[in-house]
Amino acid sequence: MTSPSRRPLLRRSLSASLSLALAAFGVSAAVVLSSAPPARAAGVPAPSPLAVPGRGATVPFKEQEAEYAATNGTLIGPNRLYGTLPSEASGRQAVTLDAVGEYVEFTLTAPANAMSFRYSLPDNAAGSGRDASIDVTVNGASPKAVPVTSKYGWYYGGYPFNNNPGDTNPHHFYDEARTMFGSTLPAGTKVRLQVSSTAASPSFTIDLADFEQVAAPTAKPSGALDVVADFGADPTGAADSTAKIQAAVDAGKAQGKQVYIPQGTFQVRDHIVVDQVTLRGAGPWYSVLTGRDPSNRSKAVGVYGKYAAQGGSSNVTLKDFAIIGDIREREDNDQVNAIGGALSNSTVDNVWMQHTKCGAWMDGPMDNFTIKNSRILDQTADGVNFHYGVTNSTVTNTFVRNTGDDGLAMWAENIPNVKNKFTFNTVILPILANNIVTYGGKDITISDNVMSDTITNGGGLHIANRYPGVNSGQGTAVSGTTTAARNTLIRTGNNDYNWQFGVGAVWFSGLNEPINATINISDTEILDSSYAAIHLIEGATNGLHFDNIRIDGAGTYALQVQSPGKATFNNVVATHIAQSNPIHNCVGSGFEITRGTGNSGWYADPPACTGNWPAPVWTNGGVPGGGSGPTDPPTDPPTDPTDPPTDPPAETGNLAQGRNVTESGHADVYSASRAVDGDANSYWESANHAFPQTITVDLGAAKAVKRLVLKLPPAAAWSTRMQTLSVSGSTDNNTFNSLKASAGYTFDPASGNKATVTLSGTSSRYLRLTFTGNTGWPAAQLSELEAYTS
Repeated sequence: MTSPSRRPLLRRSLSASLSLALAAFGVSAAVVLSSAPPARAAGVPAPSPLAVPGRGATVPFKEQEAEYAATNGTLIGPNRLYGTLPSEASGRQAVTLDAVGEYVEFTLTAPANAMSFRYSLPDNAAGSGRDASIDVTVNGASPKAVPVTSKYGWYYGGYPFNNNPGDTNPHHFYDEARTMFGSTLPAGTKVRLQVSSTAASPSFTIDLADFEQVAAPTAKPSGALDVVADFGADPTGAADSTAKIQAAVDAGKAQGKQVYIPQGTFQVRDHIVVDQVTLRGAGPWYSVLTGRDPSNRSKAVGVYGKYAAQGGSSNVTLKDFAIIGDIREREDNDQVNAIGGALSNSTVDNVWMQHTKCGAWMDGPMDNFTIKNSRILDQTADGVNFHYGVTNSTVTNTFVRNTGDDGLAMWAENIPNVKNKFTFNTVILPILANNIVTYGGKDITISDNVMSDTITNGGGLHIANRYPGVNSGQGTAVSGTTTAARNTLIRTGNNDYNWQFGVGAVWFSGLNEPINATINISDTEILDSSYAAIHLIEGATNGLHFDNIRIDGAGTYALQVQSPGKATFNNVVATHIAQSNPIHNCVGSGFEITRGTGNSGWYADPPACTGNWPAPVWTNGGVPGGGSGPTDPPTDPPTDPTDPPTDPPAETGNLAQGRNVTESGHADVYSASRAVDGDANSYWESANHAFPQTITVDLGAAKAVKRLVLKLPPAAAWSTRMQTLSVSGSTDNNTFNSLKASAGYTFDPASGNKATVTLSGTSSRYLRLTFTGNTGWPAAQLSELEAYTS
């Protein structure tokens, strides 16, 4: 297939060509497409899901898209074809940097002391991802290298996907990184992402940056238990803190006290089980739970209620911390979600969830659970799923982006979901399936949300009797009144690569059995849909009511009717529909339409029934943009710039810096993370008088390491010493093979206090140094462990 369109950009206006305005349409907020001003030498104007007044999450950051920033890189897109880099970018456009010195430069519109940015690196040949860094400069000052990686992206093949680059259909390209500036930068400051080397990655694609003024850390509440001061959890992340945090949580429940997570990064290798307790941190930028069991990959960081079969948990508050996992694959049987179990009468507030399987997969029965004011990013499966009889529960004011499956979902499998609500959320770029969906459920509310940029096999809003256990016999089918009011959908719906035709932005399915309920869709905007705006399929849907609906832009039809049903339409206005006949309907009178007043642009009699599915015409501002493309997914991985190279480029940097590291033990505060922090003045010291001692670094992927440079602090206060050590390597962190026999290495401050160990280049992901002696101190000591392929 051909590569995505790429054209050079000049310096471009920072004015957002994302014109949003109020309109008197009977809808409280309106996004104006057709009057968007042209961007000068920039991306095609595209409305932002973060700029819809009164709808979606109120976020703490100011977002800027790379395609409207200053750059000397290359614009990619717009393109919505599954398997291409632009298709997964916000607004379906981004900027690729593939040479040293190329940059994207943003100008702050408000003060900020932190940023997160969304980016993509190519995969490596092994499918395990690559690690690199990109420079962040402020007003041209000395750059700060920020680590970036592709190890959490790049999936292949069919559901549930794999990490084999030789398979078809590459997708899930993007990830997000965050960093703090160290001080508050005023509005007008220029912040640049710039390539300083292409050795570790041949290209860096930048989608957007979010700039934020992060508040100071929240202090420990009076009387709270401290997981560090009171229970010895390790805030450096070097030691496993699972048991110590669990002990703190258990004590908090027993004593009726809050449990506080202070600033730090805490390694957690299994679930922290909570019940009748408040667990809170210093803020999601400061208190981070992370980790995964190194040998049992089905165990990973997560905060869980007890499962319903164990009685469930209740009266839990989780607040002001982050759960940032290490999940790099999709395994549906593994409970490796950020939050899970059953949590009744409980609240999740201001929690950052990233790099887990799901943000929150809640298995009921459970009642009165709320997620609010949170961020869910970069998941391999759903953002949230209310599953097995979740009732009277809510997700509100939450920002969701880059999930591997449905963004926000309710699934009433076997046990009814009743009176749940998804309100005031912003759900962007689900890589598979829908932005927001309810599979079954009674008296469900989905209102005041913004949904944008569906990728494949789903739509923006989906209401359905689909998936196992959804049926009227068990009371789990769609029933009562489903309310979907005041939602805005932008660039939603896309091709289904199984069906080989498009899925609508708002769609309904009676696959398991017909839907017989009241479904009220009102005061809603459906903008720039990739295929149809409204879609019915797989069994009848009755009781549909559309009131005050604005359809502006549809890649194919206003209505795509593939199943019977009944619907009323009042004040439904459609413009910029790609097909001259705005309805596709081959069920004829099986779909009963009752037209009220104020309708225009969507009705035709007779409707189209061609037997052929037209190629979509994608629009921006009502003007075709990005062209029309085939509806089939690519059969081969896309070409430049997304193809992994056959042979990875030579990696000339220190492969160990910033990598995960473990140890046999350490003295005082001298943990193993100090040996890979890039600072020769900090050091690891093992437990004293206890040889042998080990330090093991995970390079992230198998590397042909040929040279280690071992350092001690260069200060003259360190006397000359000889350390006796051996080197072994492993591909799985279980079986280690000798790479270098035990020998003595001299560290002399007069010659830099360092030693070099030459290796044969045997490919290893995990490098382990085993120390058996030190003539200068009764412990292993190391300030830097550096690994090189040359």
